Amino acid sequence: MYFENTNLENLTADQELIENIMKKNGLECDGAWDYERMTFDRRFDTREGTYYLRVFAYAQSGDVGAHDAVLTLMKPVLGKHYYPHGVEYGADEVYPAHLVKKCDEILNKVRLDLEAFAIESPSNKKAMEPVNA
Repeated sequence: MYFENTNLENLTADQELIENIMKKNGLECDGAWDYERMTFDRRFDTREGTYYLRVFAYAQSGDVGAHDAVLTLMKPVLGKHYYPHGVEYGADEVYPAHLVKKCDEILNKVRLDLEAFAIESPSNKKAMEPVNA
């Protein structure tokens, strides 16, 4: 299940800042990275099963392994874990309402924390530039 209208997609910031904000909100990377991408996860164990809130990011520049990347966030997703196959994000999955609400709250808090540092998406930046008449 992809989360729409979170205002997180396409936000770009320094890797260290994003890592700190994600960790503050319970989203950890824990080895889910390569030199161009990172995945921030938060695990939820509920009576309905095990779920993961995931926020994917990719490097606009720099090297994730060297901790000097500038990351761009992608659309957050909620998936259900099936042992031993992995996480499924399909539209036919059933997600508990209480979990979706909790994930919305977490993503909103991440957005607010990023806004505190005046992080804007490239599309918003263009809209805010003055027009020379």
